[in-house]
Amino acid sequence: MKKLLLIGLSIVLTVSTAWSGTLENVQKKDVLTCGISEGVPGFSIPDSTGQWVGFDVDMARAVAASVLSDPKKVKFVPLASKQKIIAVSSGQVDLTSRTTTWTMKRDAKQGVDFTKIVFYDGQGFMISKALGVDSAAKIDGATVCVTAGTTSELNLADFARANDINIEALVFDGKKEALSAYSTGRCDCFTTDLSQLASLRTTLANPQDHKIMPEVISKEPLAPLVRHGDNQWKDIVTWVINGLIAAEESGITQANVLEMKGKSKNPVIQRMLGKSGDTGSYLGLDQDWLVRAIQAVGNYGEIYDRHFGPETKLNIPRGVNKLWTQGGLQYALPIR
Repeated sequence: MKKLLLIGLSIVLTVSTAWSGTLENVQKKDVLTCGISEGVPGFSIPDSTGQWVGFDVDMARAVAASVLSDPKKVKFVPLASKQKIIAVSSGQVDLTSRTTTWTMKRDAKQGVDFTKIVFYDGQGFMISKALGVDSAAKIDGATVCVTAGTTSELNLADFARANDINIEALVFDGKKEALSAYSTGRCDCFTTDLSQLASLRTTLANPQDHKIMPEVISKEPLAPLVRHGDNQWKDIVTWVINGLIAAEESGITQANVLEMKGKSKNPVIQRMLGKSGDTGSYLGLDQDWLVRAIQAVGNYGEIYDRHFGPETKLNIPRGVNKLWTQGGLQYALPIR
């Protein structure tokens, strides 16, 4: 019996060791490997110079700034929807920052842990205006393009059953393929998260010829994810993002972060920016972990405005992604 207990303990320790140490590995190789979309404007897409830019990109760069002191030390790995979970659970990437919905199955059964919700979204439908349809409830008999390995597949089936309508789903491995099929008329509708519909519509030849219907058929809380079992790494990613939201709440920006650290008498801000307390040690980092993240990409609101704000081509209203003090859902947990 004693021998069996020792064997069991050995297995537990082996598994624990195998699934830990991401911070050490990232610092040893001096680069953060991050899973990213294959190209969704606003979230993650290469710019004219080949550099990845976008909301999800900035979240990854904030983490790199905190743990490697350099937001540029990120290797981005484009992943199709069906690849994004296995890439993290298998260790192919250290982090995935890629329009991924936090669901029970993914969190509890697929070897990953979600961190902090960065974007509250919902699924919708895009359709050609020429078809004269003004409601998703009127698409009986339609063919709908959808991407494999996404929550959109099940949501589409649930929507059809709940509304007693017949829908033919055309399933594609990647979002680019699904959008291409829609744009060439192979299907009547295209369905995915509303933010992505707004984003991808801008890439069509004549965006004004397509409309997003008013129905929101699901809840899609999007969050970066990490491999299950490495609590320290999960804490780091979670609290870096949480810190970006807390910075917006406190009026800390990319431009004033160093001034706020040096001059603010607010004890909450002093703790956040490492002037007092010892929050860095909680994560295995130094005291400037959050200062570097904010210097690199700004606070949550700055990141949102940079990629989705009124001065951008997308111009996606913040809606529920406003701070809780402004009627939204974004709420920073206390850094203390």
